[in-house]
Amino acid sequence: MKTLVIIPTYNELDNVRKLIPYILEKYPELNVLVVDDNSPDGTSDYVKELSDKDSRVFLIKREKKSGLGTAYVEGFKFMLKNGYDAVIQMDADFSHDPDEIKNFLEKIKDYDLVIGSRYINGVRVINWPISRLLLSYFANVYTRVITCMPVKDATGGFKCFRREVLQSIDLDKIKSNGYSFQIEMNFHAWKKNFKITEIPITFADRVQGTSKMSRKIVREAVFMVWKLRFQSLLGLKN
Repeated sequence: MKTLVIIPTYNELDNVRKLIPYILEKYPELNVLVVDDNSPDGTSDYVKELSDKDSRVFLIKREKKSGLGTAYVEGFKFMLKNGYDAVIQMDADFSHDPDEIKNFLEKIKDYDLVIGSRYINGVRVINWPISRLLLSYFANVYTRVITCMPVKDATGGFKCFRREVLQSIDLDKIKSNGYSFQIEMNFHAWKKNFKITEIPITFADRVQGTSKMSRKIVREAVFMVWKLRFQSLLGLKN
């Protein structure tokens, strides 16, 4: 199965210097696409140099910081255009353990969407303050109650899609970011009756760089679940 790993970046130079070579060495069959929002720290320059040397590495450099959701949408369109069978999305900061990619590659053989879950088999989060852990955990409870979607970690960003899922979704209509982007993509896959499974992952808070979390992202997610619920009730489709 031809698989692409999408990594959105903004000021992640120190992290991608470690992460991309590690992925390529451990999983030589994979390709890596970095979608960089014109990082001032030279992230895109490093990825461009790497891509010039290694045909498995690709770069999309955007003009400005435009958000996580739109970065993934651009990556998904690249994936579909270039004939990949599956795509893995993950953060650059090692909060998503690249050693767990093998589990996604195995599960995606039998499922259409594989979600890395922090909230099955207990709570698997390291180095988060209790306030953020409670926010994340209850945001997922809230999402599950409002949307009725049977996913325990609907806001997580470590996932693997088959191309058929992304082909079925009108990506041009996806405008959300952060938590709400993850919820929206999962919801559309679920409503279209694709086979979804969750696998346990351990999420470790970043040790370098700064978190992209903000109050705006949280507010967007709060309203997104109601938007999806009403779209479902009215029979509107993406």
